Amino acid sequence: MSDIKKMAEELKQNYDELKLKVHLGSKEAQDEWDELQERWKHFESQANLKKSKEDLGDAFEILGSELKDAFSRIRKAL
Repeated sequence: MSDIKKMAEELKQNYDELKLKVHLGSKEAQDEWDELQERWKHFESQANLKKSKEDLGDAFEILGSELKDAFSRIRKAL
């Protein structure tokens, strides 16, 4: 399994879990979640293109890292 596919699967799992928790969570977490929604849609659309890691470049890795950090902040807020 490629590194990008593995990262995308892990992020998808975190996304799905947090989506449910945020629904019941704090206003602060809800605000960050709302902002994260657009960034997630962008990440998911890029991952679905099934391009190689080289084609996606550093921007894709940065976005994935930012999503992981945001998921962690939301998880801590809950």
